[in-house]
Amino acid sequence: MLNDPRSHGLWEKTAPPAPETRPLQGDVTADVVIVGGGYTGLSAALHLAEEGTRVVLLEAKEIGFGGAGRNVGLINAGMWVMPDDLPGELGAVHGERLLDLLGNGPRVVMNLIDKHGIACELERNGTLHCAVGDAGLKEIEARAAQWQKRGAPVSLLSQEETARRVGTTAYRGALLDMRAGTLQPLAYARGLAHAAIRAGAVLHTSSPVVAQVETASGWTVKTDKGTVTASWLIVATDAYSEGPFAAVRNEQVHLPYFNFATVPLGDNIRRTILPGREGAWDTKEILSSFRMDQAGRLVFGSVGALRGAGTSIHRDWARRSLKKLFPEIADIPFETEWYGKIGMTDNALPRLHQFGRQAIGFSGYNGRGISPGTVFGKVLAEHILGRMPVEAMPLPSTDIATPSFRTAKEAWYETGAAVAHLAGARL
Repeated sequence: MLNDPRSHGLWEKTAPPAPETRPLQGDVTADVVIVGGGYTGLSAALHLAEEGTRVVLLEAKEIGFGGAGRNVGLINAGMWVMPDDLPGELGAVHGERLLDLLGNGPRVVMNLIDKHGIACELERNGTLHCAVGDAGLKEIEARAAQWQKRGAPVSLLSQEETARRVGTTAYRGALLDMRAGTLQPLAYARGLAHAAIRAGAVLHTSSPVVAQVETASGWTVKTDKGTVTASWLIVATDAYSEGPFAAVRNEQVHLPYFNFATVPLGDNIRRTILPGREGAWDTKEILSSFRMDQAGRLVFGSVGALRGAGTSIHRDWARRSLKKLFPEIADIPFETEWYGKIGMTDNALPRLHQFGRQAIGFSGYNGRGISPGTVFGKVLAEHILGRMPVEAMPLPSTDIATPSFRTAKEAWYETGAAVAHLAGARL
């Protein structure tokens, strides 16, 4: 991906090829122009094109270049906010709508994968939220109880059962969510792109938008080499927004997140570490995540940026942490490493913005982009097709607001993670 092995790492190495695309050339018309080639934009393009809508999607770089091609690959249900807290944050109506929509989000993802035959290493065996200490156990107990009273298929695992499923005795227990799973995130994005093209959508890469102009009948979106004139505009640029949509990025605090992937593990080891192939993460404030890919590589990640001194600090920490969790793979080398940016909002919830008449977009996924991005893309399609008015949306429409001390917070996240991992590496 743009000749940078540290941007997409394992996912670029193992994903099927992206569809052939080209930059926008000349002036074209469409019913809907979509800016952004991640999960939200691709899902919206696919769902609209399937209904016969003329769609043109503009991606500044490559399909899945942003968070869609760099994340861990956990198909999570819900958001970070506790289920019972959501109505308090959004109001009873929107809170319950969002809980229902995103609680069922992984099913939407998996159904799309099945329908379109997307080869993305889908695993349907759930995820494990692993409790660190007494505080972590209390957290997952509360989360499990709140989801269970809503009928969700989640369960609390004992310390013994957690050890059997994870392959380490480091955790007090785990919350098993059978709605969830894992996939190869860049492969999924590319699969959505292939499906959208087959449905009739037109995708242009290497086509950064330089301006957009509202017209009497809709929008004209400009790149260096062409324009798209359409009735509707979808802004799906999220945490990697730039140019005319930089305000979307500026509403979020960037949290860097890295991953290391081992070489494929032997069969004996794969029978003891995550033998059920669940995705997992822990309850620490500076959390860690881990999962297997289809070839048996262990993908292990945490907060931090792989640049400057941080590269060796985080690599050293990852090696020592894996040795502590899984001594049997202490000497297994890392095959790839990469990192990206998670866009965090001030209340850890996504946003719905209207950018003018018939211009709309969701953003701010807080590290849970696969399911919400896919679902919100479908919601945007339903809205444009006249099936879901704004007042029926899962989120209230809000104005863009830049958080206080955003730049300082971003520097603190990156530096703080490096300091914490440097201390942890010396234990």
